[in-house]
Amino acid sequence: MTVTETHRAIDAVWRIESARVIAGLARIVRDVGRAEELAQDALVAALEQWPEQGVPKNPGAWLMATAKHRAIDHVRREQVLARKVQELGHEIETGGAAPEPDIDAALDDDIGDDVLRLVFTACHPVLSTEAQVALTLRMLGGLTTKEIARAFLVGESTIQQRVVRAKRTLADAKIPFEIPPAAQRAERLAAVLEVIYLIFNEGYSATAGDDWLRPALCDEALRLGRVLAGLAPKDAEVHGLVALLEIQASRAKARTDAQGEPILLLEQNRSQWDQMLIRRGLAALDKAEALDDKRGPYTLQAAIAACHARAHVAADTDWARIAALYADLADVTGSPIVELNRAVALSMAFGPEVGLRLIEEIADAPSLKSYHLLPTVRGDLLAKLGRYDEAHAEFERAASLTGNAREQALLLDRAAACARGEAPDR
Repeated sequence: MTVTETHRAIDAVWRIESARVIAGLARIVRDVGRAEELAQDALVAALEQWPEQGVPKNPGAWLMATAKHRAIDHVRREQVLARKVQELGHEIETGGAAPEPDIDAALDDDIGDDVLRLVFTACHPVLSTEAQVALTLRMLGGLTTKEIARAFLVGESTIQQRVVRAKRTLADAKIPFEIPPAAQRAERLAAVLEVIYLIFNEGYSATAGDDWLRPALCDEALRLGRVLAGLAPKDAEVHGLVALLEIQASRAKARTDAQGEPILLLEQNRSQWDQMLIRRGLAALDKAEALDDKRGPYTLQAAIAACHARAHVAADTDWARIAALYADLADVTGSPIVELNRAVALSMAFGPEVGLRLIEEIADAPSLKSYHLLPTVRGDLLAKLGRYDEAHAEFERAASLTGNAREQALLLDRAAACARGEAPDR
């Protein structure tokens, strides 16, 4: 294996394992910022050693073991600094020596789900919601600040500052590494749900790089959602989120061709959709709707996904119902991105002119200025109307805004078709 191939392998392993490594370290050192630093030390060790020694048979275990050794060294150094004061105080008070903490016993303690503990710790109310989500995506999703910035549609420096401040705040406040009691759990739940949602979205449609999908992120988000549903079985939105993720994940195999090129929803072979995941998703949706008839944003999105899942062929899709559900979702969220999706549904139900009218109403929204799907959708609708010159410009603009290489290639292909006066492939 060449050095380049080894570095690619390390990057892949880090994407998959970083959350568990950081979460395991956070339990030991009780400081999420320090845990990330120690995990990064283990990553540096891999970059130094694996090109010469080869990739270990169990690279995740290697990273964890290396990081834990560094964590134990760190804890013991801290204990050495504090021990004399502790012993002196104990001797003054009791006349005896203070007992030494058992680090090995703490490491072997049955602590449940470290990753979920890290989610709740990072979503502590001492942080703003924006900081909670950014920190957890950085810690658990293994995402770069650039990728998180694209998910939030804000500047990279903004995310960098949020993450740094969040880690410092948690450390200064000495926030415990724990899943909180039920009374405190509810106040952190909204941020936890948003974290899981954004992690899944990054895996489902990668914002940057060469891959259209990052299945490990989708799997991790879905796993966290299922665990959370067990912790909060009476919360409708938890089940709504799980329903949404199950149904979206069911399409994974149909979303790319043999070469890894993206296949859009209406062109997918629906026989490849995972029916078990669809059944699980529909069951979770039923549970969410039974728990609360005032559907929240995740339950509404799950209901939209269910409309697609129930259509055996694209032509059977109930676009009018989808447009109505998007209208309800827009009322709940006030999001221009939701309105953009409603424009697509309206165009499918009532024609491209209807969709374009709505797009013109929302086009100046600040959150859509650098959002590549705005010119993508506008280009699609203009092409359907035969306005190929305008569509060509929109597709080129969309390609310049996306950071995903495969998506960029797809958009440039559409632009080229419009330049030839041809309807682009969907």
